[in-house]
Amino acid sequence: MHGGEAIAAVLERHGVRFLFTLCGGHISPILVGARARGIRVVDTRHEATAVFAADAVSRLTGTVGVAAVTAGPGVANSLTALVNARLAQSPLLLLGGATATVLKGRGALQDIDQRGLVASEVKWYHAVRRVRDLAPAVAEGLYRAREGVPGPVFLEVPVDLLYPEATVREWYGLGARGGGFAGAVERAYLGRHLRRLFAAGGGDAPATVPPEPAPSTAEVATAVRWLRRATRPLLVVGSQAAGSPEAAIASAAAIRAAGLPVFLSGMARGLLGGRDPLLCRHRRREALREADLVILAGVPLDFRLDYGRPLGRRTRLVAVNLDRAALRRNRRPALAVAASPARFLTALAAALAGGGERAATGEWRERLASRDAEREREIEAEAAADSAAGVNPLRLLREVDRILEEESVMVADGGDFVATAAYVTRPRGPLSWLDPGPFGTLGVGAGFALAARLVRPEADVFLLWGDGSCGYGLIELDTFVRHRLPLVAVVGNDASWTQIARDQVPILGDPVGTVLARTTYERAAEGLGARGLTLDKSVGIAGTLSAAKALARQGQPVLVNAHLAPSDFRKGSISI
Repeated sequence: MHGGEAIAAVLERHGVRFLFTLCGGHISPILVGARARGIRVVDTRHEATAVFAADAVSRLTGTVGVAAVTAGPGVANSLTALVNARLAQSPLLLLGGATATVLKGRGALQDIDQRGLVASEVKWYHAVRRVRDLAPAVAEGLYRAREGVPGPVFLEVPVDLLYPEATVREWYGLGARGGGFAGAVERAYLGRHLRRLFAAGGGDAPATVPPEPAPSTAEVATAVRWLRRATRPLLVVGSQAAGSPEAAIASAAAIRAAGLPVFLSGMARGLLGGRDPLLCRHRRREALREADLVILAGVPLDFRLDYGRPLGRRTRLVAVNLDRAALRRNRRPALAVAASPARFLTALAAALAGGGERAATGEWRERLASRDAEREREIEAEAAADSAAGVNPLRLLREVDRILEEESVMVADGGDFVATAAYVTRPRGPLSWLDPGPFGTLGVGAGFALAARLVRPEADVFLLWGDGSCGYGLIELDTFVRHRLPLVAVVGNDASWTQIARDQVPILGDPVGTVLARTTYERAAEGLGARGLTLDKSVGIAGTLSAAKALARQGQPVLVNAHLAPSDFRKGSISI
């Protein structure tokens, strides 16, 4: 068994189903070994896409997503996706190739200081130095990625640990003769190095899952006591509450049982379906300002909640987070719980069901529902407007929402167009919405959609692409075609980096760098083997989207190039 086969054997034992990659000589044995073990190897056109796909697998399954990239440029190309996974707290294992152990630092092809480049952005960086250590290192990496606050880990695997020993001996020239005394010394040194490299032994640890921290009985009791007295309670639930399918289901059941009005964000979107009466969608800032008790379950007080500034001075705050540092960031809570949000919500709902009087909250719920209904009417009115300049983006997204089945996944990759979609569309169920997370990374779309298509083959996958962000991953339509993975990609084409232009132009008076063209993305899709459709009038939205959905269900990747009319829907929405 060579090193690539040893790694593949561990991945198989730990239940890894997919390995995402862009090929390279440094990692070829891993890919060959994985396919021989029945692991589906999905090769992409950019390393970042492979790592984004591994990230999304972890989000959708609660397991560790795995990618493999070649040394040097391959590792460097992965960095943005690694940072995105760290900030989104996605557990993934990145296997990175490296130059041969004996050539490190001697000017070998693609040899760089990978530790210096990557280590600060992963939970654990480990460089393997012997073949016998490959299996236990992979097992440890899979464990560490899920331990505590989930995140990415990096395993550096030099090329001479992966190929068969006979091949490596040939590379080292150990079959040669001559060279006098110096040649003999060199061969002796290399022979000793190889004996250490290929020394027998090893074995990986069993496939164990790190325990999730639970809240204490006292912490839950305190939160329940405060809840019983609150007349304007509010729950804000984020991605940590949906870290696995099991956690998502448990969180949704607990929210319903607790009966608290709730705002959902990140991967928690869709936890309650599209129209649950507890679900609040609009004017969150006002709700936070007026609430007398706010429970943050897996949501930090960062830019997404304006650093906590909307919270009233007298608002009692309960923060629940796996990350202890996030618990007290920007505002000290009355109760800080370092635990799994899903386990906290489950314990909270069980304690509330145990009996006891609760303060009346009917007026508060009616106020929140009334605001939501008012905002929905405003959106509906804006969506009804026609424009000779192109497709009304609100109407387009309304139609996307209307054709969503219960089994569907939306992937959000863009700025203005996608942020609009977050207001307009309603994810149908748990783990049915994928966005980059707090890093705000453009380019996640192709990788996320790839993972969604593989993990949820029964679901319709809709990729909502801004015309700027689709430039990062348009070539990956080739990947979808080659691997026979159908989807519908809708490009909101307004010929602009509108998220930036919205503030740059009025504040600085110059659109420099924000202007794009009405590129015929549908023709590029056709050239890559997918189907391309054009949408330039609002009257044709429903028919075009239905046709795209039908084509995808027949097994074809489809891109809809929607020429958007200008919209002021998100005017003044800058985030810093």
